[in-house]
Amino acid sequence: MTNFDRRLHAFRPDLAEMALQDQVDAQRFVSGTPARVALPVVALRPKPDLATGIDTELLLGEEVTVFDRADGWCWVKAVSDGYVGYLPQDALEEPGAAPTHIVTVQRTFVYPEPELRKPYSRTLSMGSRVRIAGEAETRGNHYVVLEDGTAIFAKHVQPLGALDGADYVEIAARFLGTPYLWGGRSGLGIDCSGLVQLSLLMTGRAAPRDTDMQSEGLGEMIGRTQLGRGDLVFWKGHVAIMEDESTILHASGHTMSVARENFEAAVKRIGWLYAQPTGYRRPRI
Repeated sequence: MTNFDRRLHAFRPDLAEMALQDQVDAQRFVSGTPARVALPVVALRPKPDLATGIDTELLLGEEVTVFDRADGWCWVKAVSDGYVGYLPQDALEEPGAAPTHIVTVQRTFVYPEPELRKPYSRTLSMGSRVRIAGEAETRGNHYVVLEDGTAIFAKHVQPLGALDGADYVEIAARFLGTPYLWGGRSGLGIDCSGLVQLSLLMTGRAAPRDTDMQSEGLGEMIGRTQLGRGDLVFWKGHVAIMEDESTILHASGHTMSVARENFEAAVKRIGWLYAQPTGYRRPRI
């Protein structure tokens, strides 16, 4: 059997995705069924166990393919980046009509009606996808209204497909101060590779999820002397975004937040734990 990465290929002794037929040993192969994330943020885990650490997170409105449902868990593959794992069954809903808009601010609130004085019902992260059914105005504030009647401040969303050409470094800087969270991929908590992936996603560009995946296949390799705004610096298990020729943005376990740091100072500080940077890459525009 070929040695497939379990993070990107759905296979178990009893079940595997149809794309792996004749490539892995499994009792049964399935194509899976589509579903959509129904909660603001849901953790994707390597095992169906809440005590297991998370690999990544999925956001409201993102699509998955479901291969198995058992004991309150679903075994899924994310459509956006191909990540495989387990999430609670009640975190998913039938696909239904497709989302129309995406949240473009770090965090926003969902209100029971178009009125900011009402107690909010949910907090959504940048990257969350919603379906807009209408618009409303209250005391000069403009809202978009979802199909269930709840409302979001209109300036906090944009139509899907309208993000091409945005500056992903500027988007990453919007997360400054966001708490560091291992496996996090939202405005509520994020890790280093999640910051890179989500920021690029908000410009219409796909990116692998984890640091090793990004260091092997995101954009093109460059030399250290070529580093400039938007380039990526990799250490073993870590990645940072160059904000300019001397400054990085990264989700840092040192500050436990998304932080801005002098590049050379970071290289010196990180060196004792992760040695020197392992490579540099330039995401394709």
